[in-house]
Amino acid sequence: MNKKYGYVRVAASVPELKVANVDFNTKEIIKEINNLNNEGVQIVVFPELCITGYTCADLFSQDLLITKSLIGLKEIVDKTKKLDIISIIGVPIMCDNQLFNCGVVIQKGEVLGIVPKTYIPNYGEFYEKRWFSTSNTLNSRVINLFGKDVPIGIDLIFKDYVDNKFAFGIEVCEDLWSPKAPSVEAALNGATMIFNLSASNEVIGKYNYRRNLINMQAAKNVCAYIYASSGVNESTTDLVFSGYAGISENGSMLVENKRFDFRTNHIIADVDIQRLMNNRVKDISFMGIGANNNYRVVSIMLVDNNDNLLREYDIYPFVPSNESKRVERCSEIINIQACGLARRLKHTGMKRCVIGISGGLDSTLAFLVTIEAYRMLGISFDNLIGVTMPGFGTTGRTYNNALTLMKNYGVTVREISIKEASLQHFKDIGLDLEDRSVTYENTQARERTQILMDIANKEGGLVVGTGDLSELALGWCTYNGDHMSMYAVNTSIPKTLVRYLVEYFAIKEENEECRKTIYDILDTPISPELLPPDKDGNIKQQTESVVGPYVLHDFFLYHFMRYGASPAKIKYIALKAFADMYDEATIDKWLNFFIKRFFNQQFKRSCLPDGPKVGTISVSPRGDLRMPSDADCSIWLDY
Repeated sequence: MNKKYGYVRVAASVPELKVANVDFNTKEIIKEINNLNNEGVQIVVFPELCITGYTCADLFSQDLLITKSLIGLKEIVDKTKKLDIISIIGVPIMCDNQLFNCGVVIQKGEVLGIVPKTYIPNYGEFYEKRWFSTSNTLNSRVINLFGKDVPIGIDLIFKDYVDNKFAFGIEVCEDLWSPKAPSVEAALNGATMIFNLSASNEVIGKYNYRRNLINMQAAKNVCAYIYASSGVNESTTDLVFSGYAGISENGSMLVENKRFDFRTNHIIADVDIQRLMNNRVKDISFMGIGANNNYRVVSIMLVDNNDNLLREYDIYPFVPSNESKRVERCSEIINIQACGLARRLKHTGMKRCVIGISGGLDSTLAFLVTIEAYRMLGISFDNLIGVTMPGFGTTGRTYNNALTLMKNYGVTVREISIKEASLQHFKDIGLDLEDRSVTYENTQARERTQILMDIANKEGGLVVGTGDLSELALGWCTYNGDHMSMYAVNTSIPKTLVRYLVEYFAIKEENEECRKTIYDILDTPISPELLPPDKDGNIKQQTESVVGPYVLHDFFLYHFMRYGASPAKIKYIALKAFADMYDEATIDKWLNFFIKRFFNQQFKRSCLPDGPKVGTISVSPRGDLRMPSDADCSIWLDY
């Protein structure tokens, strides 16, 4: 996989198995290693004791089985020595007059290291202590295997010799379930991946518990957790195994297999180590508890042998693709927005809010959120002053939608044209009426903000801002115009999410006229309506024709801010995500545009009004983005 962008391709394999038949199991493992190497996998983990079978029970006391398992391991080592892939095999290993349940790491004909199991289950259906010792009783740090000294112990971290952020640790089955899992120390010592060789049988409810445990361990350790458990062929006597495999990254399950499959099966994922490291660096509490620095480093070599990125990236990273999750997310976001505004009203003792209603998406969302805040506080809707301010670019469609929306909710409606005031201002500053420059547009935006502020002063109210996160990221707002308010409820909502939030209100709305109006607003092109409409009275000034597609900008913003991704990496994943929508030249054009504007417009974000943080990304200068207003973006453009 492409290490340049921080990816490593990992796999969890559940091979077909015959209990105690080392020859059969060895052949299946070799076959899998070859197949996965051909698929560009760099590291693969197999289940616990996969070379013998986990359920051998007292057969582990037979010299023949232990000897045969080492012969099988040697065969795997020899027959995969020309491959680049790193394999982690479950093998019983004799050391210090004891038998240990181990994960053995091999690559290119070498045994790189051996990690024994620490927590040996001896309850319920498990009685492993009958055969295996805990790593706590291991005295040796090195074992001679196949004529070479090999490090053994739980204190091993396997790190790429070129880039040590590509590093992994190993734990075996029960270790994960322990309150003091070895993976915690491994992560604190630099492991960004944890591989677990497991033999976890199935009982009712265990699947979900195990899955949550894996995700939680990946989240707490800010790592990728790659888990492979014994397959259904391991089932014997009173136990049934399902062969569960899962790969989680920072608490999100990337891929899982279908359980209860008698055949050999595997899962593959491209883990984003760069993303994990960015999270670790930002989360200073990650290293705050201190680490045991006695870990030994084993050098490994991760080889890029495939540039075909398997990982899928959603073109709407701010919007859940699952409908039920999206509805749940919308409800949560609206509660946060409305609650933030309600708290400000309670603190100030105000009941009146003033909001400019244009008939566009952003102002509609801010209006509906304000209505929700009034519901929370039991304030009559007529205390909300909705102001529509027709200008030179206002169309009949947006004007009528604004009025209909306000009247149906019973708010106090005011209509104040900004035309005469703007014309007077043009005259005062000597602007030609045919000049359609930025001054022509910003004069109108500032006039509207002045009207709202002055009404708020007159009525003892609070101006609710309508601008969204995407506009703030691009600086696509008029300084001291729509840029300013007394509380900005949409400040953390990206444009691609605004649409779904407004739609959520439409679906809930019982008033038919209101619902129709909101849906028509959803169908209206995004526009500031500051330039005159076309000859048919339709919106001529469409924002995305000037600033580019918001779907691209929100994608750029998400990966740039959430994970600190470089423009080169953003382009790399954007080309895959938008393969059916935009070509390379288009992505380059708008990515350059995004970078330049994000840096050059920071001065606007440095003095934003208060507003509720909703998601993990915020551009508030008091919260998530403390950025110099005069930073040079040259190195970001040189991708």
